[in-house]
Amino acid sequence: MKARCMELLDRAIAAMVAAIEVYNRPSFTYRVESFTILALNAWELLLKAKWLVLHNNQISSLYVLENKANNRKRRYKRTRSGSAMTHSLDYLAKKLIEQRLLDQNVQLNLDALCDLRDSCVHFYLHRNVKLNERVQEVGMACVKNFAAAVQDWFGEDLSRFNFYLMPLSFVTPMPSVDGLRLNREEKGFLEFLGTLAAQEGDSVPRYSVAANIEVRFVRSKATTAIPVRVTNDPTAPIIRLTEEQIRERYPWDYRELTDRCKECYTNFKENKEYHDLRKTLADDKRFAYERRLDPKKPSSAKKVFYSSAILEQFDTHYCRKQ
Repeated sequence: MKARCMELLDRAIAAMVAAIEVYNRPSFTYRVESFTILALNAWELLLKAKWLVLHNNQISSLYVLENKANNRKRRYKRTRSGSAMTHSLDYLAKKLIEQRLLDQNVQLNLDALCDLRDSCVHFYLHRNVKLNERVQEVGMACVKNFAAAVQDWFGEDLSRFNFYLMPLSFVTPMPSVDGLRLNREEKGFLEFLGTLAAQEGDSVPRYSVAANIEVRFVRSKATTAIPVRVTNDPTAPIIRLTEEQIRERYPWDYRELTDRCKECYTNFKENKEYHDLRKTLADDKRFAYERRLDPKKPSSAKKVFYSSAILEQFDTHYCRKQ
């Protein structure tokens, strides 16, 4: 028979897996709210599992005592059904922090999730791009912190699970809500989250209040790689690249591209036919990108840079060297 602490650990992991699976369903309109509720349930069960380990698996250590001065006999608070009431997530988190068994950043992350949970359960929040981004940053940190705590406390590696949240870049936002302005509740939540992030300590980088999300494109021959296509379609989800990522994706200027063509093709000539073809392809973001030489200066001169993918188009016009 499993010890109570291990039983709670199994249920905590199951709850977090369920939270992630729900979040990664873009068509499920209540995904953010459901993730928040299930993720907090997972954390409460995990903290209770750790608490039982510290108290020799005595289930009574989780019960809330009645605070009555005249009672000499130990009595526990009861729920509506008469069951003994157990300690809350907040209580256990604070006690474990006092014992230096839980990082402060974890509590700040849980505070943000609790505030979001309260808004979802007792009322609602409008969805918009800014709010979704911040919620995902908190959610990513919540999942990362959970996996780290399970490994630190119980030595269990959760790599067998797909512990990740689908990036917002691959979830098409609903156009009907993107234009909504933040109401008082949403502004309050974002401001509250900002104050929590400002308190984040960097002494233990293993745990965090919110996680930065970065989507990068790299070439891969792996069969499991996610196919991504650069397109001019205005209805496609937007992914913004940094200047460094742009240079990685479009590394060649005109001279480099021309030299590459001379090396690759037997019948290549730097003539009008080549220039007309190159200029036509330069209008397609899959093959070329026009950027300023000094991105910080709006008046800086512009220059076109090319992706190596442009050679696939040249292959149909020129003969490759053997």
